[in-house]
Amino acid sequence: MVDDEPMRAARLLDAQAKAVRLFTEIEERGMVAPGEGERAVSDRIRDLANELFGTTRHWHKRIVRSGPNTLMPYKENPPDRVIGADDIVFADFGPIFEEYEADFGRTFVLGDDPVKHRLRDDLPEVFAAGKRFFENAPDITGERLYAEVSRLADKAGWELGGWHAGHLVGEFPHEWIDGADTESYITPANDTPLHRTDKAGRLCHWILEIHLVDRERGFGGFHEELLTL
Repeated sequence: MVDDEPMRAARLLDAQAKAVRLFTEIEERGMVAPGEGERAVSDRIRDLANELFGTTRHWHKRIVRSGPNTLMPYKENPPDRVIGADDIVFADFGPIFEEYEADFGRTFVLGDDPVKHRLRDDLPEVFAAGKRFFENAPDITGERLYAEVSRLADKAGWELGGWHAGHLVGEFPHEWIDGADTESYITPANDTPLHRTDKAGRLCHWILEIHLVDRERGFGGFHEELLTL
């Protein structure tokens, strides 16, 4: 399996590059706009992925959330909402490209609210700092990385919005390690090393997701991409 690692890494990076292009097109086409419903925007992004790459499958539910819905963690299913003129919006998509999973999330700010703009700008900074911490700690566990990301969020003046800060990613469908959910997530309950191989001897690849929220003001933002490559 070791000989397959360069190919797996290249395929995962290619899947992410396609996701980057998808989100660039979303922004350039102005698809996240006031007056649009979240579900309608999600459906248009789905159709765009099909138009650009022939993608018809997504390995997790498609998410577009705006305003107070941006406070909700992944598992919630808030009612559809019309995007406002001064909203913050995030999109979280998991398209499958040639049997490899991408998982990519970005935040869009409509209007001039300086706090929303600061949140959007802080998201990639917290992500980058979390990734550096991961890369410099060969024995890091999910518990330890979650604690560091939480510390980084607090330092920036925000709060983490969910019970985990990332998860395994790979060939579709990626394998849950021994069926144990906690070992498949970057979460306080995961005391296993993240730099490890699965039971087939392949390197485990991870997504780092940063969900920052401001509960007092009633909004949040989201940023995710590959952690390990």
